[in-house]
Order: sequence, then C-alpha cells, then structure tokens
Amino acid sequence: MSSARLGFVMLAHTELGRASQMARHLASRGYPVALHLDTKLSDSEIVKVQASLSDLRNVFFPRRYNCGWGLWSMVEATQASAELLLSEMPDLRHVALISGDCLPLRPVDQLADLLDRSPTTDFIESVTVEDVPWTIGGLQEERFTLRFPFSWRTHRKLFDRYVNLQRRCGFRRQIPSGIAPHLGSQWWCLTRASLEAILTDPRRAEFDRYFSKVWIPDESYFQTLIRRVSVSIESRSLMLSKFDAQGKPFTFYDDHMDLLENSDRFLVRKVWPRAEKLYERLLPDQEIAAPPAASHPHRIEKIFDDAISRDREGRPGLFMQSRFPSDTWSAGKTAAPYYVFQGYDEVVEGFASWLSRWTGARVHGHLFDPQKAEFAEKAQVFNGGLTSDAALRDHNPERFLTNLIWNARAETQCFLTGPYDNQAANDYMSWDPNAHFAVVTGAWAVRLFKADISFQEKRRQAARLQRIEGVFLGQLRRKDLPSKVRITSLADFIENPMVHLQDTLDELTPLSRRHLSEAPKLTDLRGLGDFLQQLTNAGMKPYLAGDIPHDSDLVTTELAPTQRAEGTGS
Repeated sequence: MSSARLGFVMLAHTELGRASQMARHLASRGYPVALHLDTKLSDSEIVKVQASLSDLRNVFFPRRYNCGWGLWSMVEATQASAELLLSEMPDLRHVALISGDCLPLRPVDQLADLLDRSPTTDFIESVTVEDVPWTIGGLQEERFTLRFPFSWRTHRKLFDRYVNLQRRCGFRRQIPSGIAPHLGSQWWCLTRASLEAILTDPRRAEFDRYFSKVWIPDESYFQTLIRRVSVSIESRSLMLSKFDAQGKPFTFYDDHMDLLENSDRFLVRKVWPRAEKLYERLLPDQEIAAPPAASHPHRIEKIFDDAISRDREGRPGLFMQSRFPSDTWSAGKTAAPYYVFQGYDEVVEGFASWLSRWTGARVHGHLFDPQKAEFAEKAQVFNGGLTSDAALRDHNPERFLTNLIWNARAETQCFLTGPYDNQAANDYMSWDPNAHFAVVTGAWAVRLFKADISFQEKRRQAARLQRIEGVFLGQLRRKDLPSKVRITSLADFIENPMVHLQDTLDELTPLSRRHLSEAPKLTDLRGLGDFLQQLTNAGMKPYLAGDIPHDSDLVTTELAPTQRAEGTGS
C-alpha cells in the first residue's frame, strides 16, 4: 500500500452502492481512496458501505460534513479527505478529486502513467475571472467581493435579497493579499507537494475565512491557491464533465457509450446510477489490455453545443412559456440579402477571392476595419458615393451598411468581419432578416499565433478578442433572431473544412448545386494546438476555438476536393 503513486478523494452524497463499486474498483488495483460520506446519509447506509469495503485496507473514511451545492462545506469535506489520505499514504505522489457518480473512461493505470511522466505537474482548470463567461446573473467578480451566507438553492429569496442589499450599500470584501481569483472545474488532480502546501499554508485560516463566504468556493478555492504553490500547472481537467445553459451537469446514460469513446479524458461525471451497460463496460472485473481508441474530443464538444443550443432555442413550432415568440425587430432594415463571414479568412488563404470566383458574388474585405472600409477590388469609393473613410463610416455604421446594400441590391454582397473590427453594427445586423452569418469561433487565435509579438501581449490580446467575440456570439444566439446564423468552432472547421466550404457555396448559390472541384489552401496551423495550451496554462482558456489537442500536428495542405458526405446536402 505504501508504494501507491496515485490516490483518490471521492465525495459521495447519494447512490452509495455505485460509489462503493467505484471505490472497490480503484482500491483493489492498488489506488487508495478517501471516501467522504455526506452527513445527510442515514446511519444504516453508512454502516452498509463501510461493511462492504471492510476487506480493503486502503479505503479510508474521513470526517463527515453536510455538503451543499455552492457551500463551503464542499471544500471542508475535500480538505479533510485529502489530509487523511496524505497522512495514511506517505509515499503518495498525486491525488485526484472525484465524485461518487464518476467512472473511468480508460484503465486507471493509464492515468497513473501520465502522472508518472509529469511528476511535478498539477492538472487543474485554473482561469482568471475576466477571461471566461461561465458565471451568469452578474456574479462573475462579485462572487469574490460580496458575502454569500445563504444557499442559492435552498434559500433563493434570502440569497437574492442579501446580494441586492450589498449592492445598494456599496459593500465590497477585501480579497486577501497575494492571491488573484481564479475559476475552474471542481475536479482536479494535484501533486502531493502542491496539496500539502495548500493544506499547511501558514495563512490557511485567513484563506479559509475568506473563501467560506465566496459563492461556489469549490470552483475557486484550490483553483486560486494552486497559483501560489504549483511548480507547473496544466490548466485542464482530466474529468469529462459537461453542463447545460443553466449550469446543471449533463447525465450520461447507456446510449452515450459511443460518444464517451471519443473523449480524451480519463474519467467521466455524471453517470446515471442505473446505466448498467456503462458500469459493466467501464468497471470490468479484469482490465483488458488494448490500444487506446482514437479520441475525437471536438465531436463531443459539438454534440453538447448543439444540445445546449436546442435547449436554449427550442424547435420550430414548439411553443412554451419559456420560448413564447415576440416581435422585437422590424422587417426591412436592408434592401437585399447579404452574407457576413467571420474567421474564414483566418484559416483559408485568399478566402475572399476564392469565394468571389465560385459564387459570382461581390466579396468585400473587412468593411468595418478600424483603418478603413475594405471595398471589393480595393476600391476607395463604392456605388452611391460611399467612401472608405473610417471616420465617415463610424459616424453611423448602420446607415453605412444600409446604403451599401441598397446601392448594389441587384447583386449578392458578402464581407468579412472579426473581433478586431468595429462592432457597432453587429446588433443591427443580427436583427436583420436579410443578414446571413457564418462564423468560425476562435479563429482570431490563428492571427495571434502567427503575430510577431511577445507571448504576454498575445495573452492580453487573446483575452480581449475572446471577450469581444463572446459578446457577438451572445447576440447571434438570442431567440427569435430573424437573421440566418451558422456557427462552428475552429476545431470543427479544421476537422472537415471541405464540408463547411461546400455549405457556404450551397448557401450562396442554392440553385446551382455545384460541388467543389477547386480546393483552397488552408493556412499553416502547425503548432497552433500547443499555442492554445500555452494560453490555457497561463490562465487564459481559449474556449471558443474548441477542443484542439495540444499535441496534434495540424499541417497545411492543398485540400483535396471530396464528395459531400451523405446527409450534408444544401
């Protein structure tokens, strides 16, 4: 037992039979487990669990806490469990935090091997508050500067009233010196040295007092303090855990097996306790030595993005109280359909000229570039006497666009945009029935990756561009928008660019049904995955780019023309 290299802290609140099954799977393979049992559980349930695991000397039962969602007790339970595990297993090198409804997606030995190759690395998602839109309801930075003594779930009215009272009074808590708030997934895997440094920090009492009144501290306590003590941080979770638009975790069922096999993670949460096939497949009596299957994590991201979009937007003809349609826009903003492309010119060389050749459309450059309006053929003056002068354009961007479309309404017009352009007309266009948007999210990272500037400047600009693009995407994802919107991540575009370009062709020329025979050239993307991981490790997670593996070798090639996949017609 003393030679164990990896141990687990497991927080169990319900379905103790499944939690016990997972604990036995780990402990019987030599990986010790500190199993925390919530105080809400009955004594008979506790006795039953302890009896079922009594033959395993490397399963420990720490002091119990009454854990509530978003409450400090969740951190206390984790602290107590980690302290017990470290004291009982003096040779332990890494500790992973999991829940009672987790399952391994790969043999645990593979996880241990990864940690052996990274003996000083802490795997924990740790991102600065300003760089992610995970929080809603105005509690992004305020979660660290207000007090939250009431549970959001069980005392919602008291929670809201107390928050509003603090806002009206101008109350603001002082963040302890020497720390910068970070957020991330609750599920981490830390080195013994880092975990001990946090638990034995001379200022722990001060930090504990502060975080005990932070909202959802289990997503910020270790994520913040790890920045004080870690030698090396890999800012990602080894756990597959997905959430819907309301922040509730998705539950995985038996029919998700094929989906889970695409994951590159080592564990998954949250598995339905009666998913018998999943438990039989992922908790075998004996490990089967087999080469790991090829992972395609971007496919999982796309499926969940689609699910969240479906949940948020509903389906045509399905009306309910939460999605009852309302007419918040006026028709006739512009005279003819037009097409707006964001990100395509970052990943496809000569995209504007290629699109013009294939569709016959008039394709402008970045019409809202800060320096000037980039008209097609580099013209300085467009139909109707519109000039490329940025000051005139920015005096009234909506009327500039309206005039541009009117003055060439007999032909199809397209233009490029990006988060580095003037954003003033975005809201106007999003409510325009004539607008068609095609967006590759996170493509701005390609320009930054190739920029000849310092990494710190790249990180700063990446955070700014991601915030700007996030606002734009939020505008495009509002319900009942009359504009046409097609959004894909950079990772998904790179997966099959020809399909996305064919979709573009079909949208602009729906009657021709032409198949691509001239393949454009994808820009050189070698090293992009490593650059995105560098940003993540520095506390700035480029989530809009999608899940591009940091060790992949993305190489520019002349894309070979391919037949459309079945089911992807216009």
